[in-house]
Amino acid sequence: MRVREAYVSDDSRGRVLVIDDDESIERLVEAMLSHQGFEVSRCGDYTQAKARALEAQVEVVMVDLHLAEQSGLDVLDAVKQAKPEVEVIVMTGDATARNAMAAVKRGAWDVVTKPFESFADVAATVGKAADRCRLRRHASELERLVMAPRPDALVGESESMLEVFRLIERVSRSSSTVLITGESGTGKELVANAIHKRSARARSAFVAVNCSALTPTLLESELFGHVKGSFTGATKNKRGLFEAAHGGTLFLDEIGDMPLATQVHLLRALQEGEVRPVGSTSSVKVDVRVIAATNAELKRAIAAGRFREDLFYRINVVAIPLPALRTRPDDVPRLAQHFLTDAAQRSRKLISRFSPEALRLLVNAPWPGNVRELQNVVERAVVLAQGDEIGPELLPPTLTAPPPAPPVDDAPLVPLHDARRAFERDYVARALRAAGGDVSAAAVLAGVDASVFKKLVKVARAVDNPVDAPRALAS
Repeated sequence: MRVREAYVSDDSRGRVLVIDDDESIERLVEAMLSHQGFEVSRCGDYTQAKARALEAQVEVVMVDLHLAEQSGLDVLDAVKQAKPEVEVIVMTGDATARNAMAAVKRGAWDVVTKPFESFADVAATVGKAADRCRLRRHASELERLVMAPRPDALVGESESMLEVFRLIERVSRSSSTVLITGESGTGKELVANAIHKRSARARSAFVAVNCSALTPTLLESELFGHVKGSFTGATKNKRGLFEAAHGGTLFLDEIGDMPLATQVHLLRALQEGEVRPVGSTSSVKVDVRVIAATNAELKRAIAAGRFREDLFYRINVVAIPLPALRTRPDDVPRLAQHFLTDAAQRSRKLISRFSPEALRLLVNAPWPGNVRELQNVVERAVVLAQGDEIGPELLPPTLTAPPPAPPVDDAPLVPLHDARRAFERDYVARALRAAGGDVSAAAVLAGVDASVFKKLVKVARAVDNPVDAPRALAS
């Protein structure tokens, strides 16, 4: 048995495995191809050669048609079945049309005749075969990148994000409910998914639902299921999302918009570990971890009577607040590069960087839409780009336009006392509207004692009704 492994360099024209039971031919091919810049390994033993052809990182296999133990066509079949991107060149001293056609039909790149009439022609054939293999491998890798699930955009090194990462790791080891808070676009579902993937429930389903996107009746049906005939349009029994997430995680996005009636049923599901489908008289046991998220201030919603306090404490076992992107500008370059790499791969474009000016604009932008807005801006730039760099001309005008000049206030100044009274009047009116007219709830929203807020209401009414002012202020 003869096995010789060549040293492989990065600038090689290609990696070639030569299989021939005539050692003189092997040496000749090795010398010829090495001189042309190829990396060559050779093996004359059929059994070893077949294994080497499947294991070695080669682009081209050159195999003799008539080996001592078996036909080279068997090696051809094995290679093309296991590694279809690898090209096989058949060598033969009997280059009849029948042999050549049999080899090509079975997947050979070409058939070359021994003795070789032109070393240059053989090297050119091997070079084209190696290029073809590399092209197919590159296309396969691109397809893998395009079809692969997108990685989590949980990128950042700011202290606020490091704390988020620490909380994710800690809560992943438990089954407690989690409440993720933060502005729209900060990545609340990404965090929920990351918790699920790191938990013992990772092999089961991760089910997400946006509570603000469905009507109350439809949300009840989606969460808990329904039985046939329970309402108009219920033509058959339907399993709810709690059952679909059994053993896994249910993510309730924008839970602050959940109707009060549904909140009651959700609380029971969390407390009892069971759900009752709409229209059913029996309950179904479920084992589900609930992760909720909201961009609203739930304590204010509780004060306004829009959210149940007992449900709040049930879902707020562990809270994970997500920082707005504008509060962590140092993370913007890493996030932008992450989205650039991802979008370039999916678009099959060779774009690798931002210009310094474009990066400066991204870092200084206010990002009201947070990470989601940044991702949108980068993807747009990749779509429009024609070179290998993202410049400021590819960013939306909202980022590149100079900031507007502050408005000039030409209104005449009024006494400070009057200005303060006007502000308090407007503030009181806004607080009452937000609390639905409930003075006690409005006081909670304003962060003052109820007696203080009631006095502000009286003063505001006195300002609006000067005739009744003495009576209002005295009461």
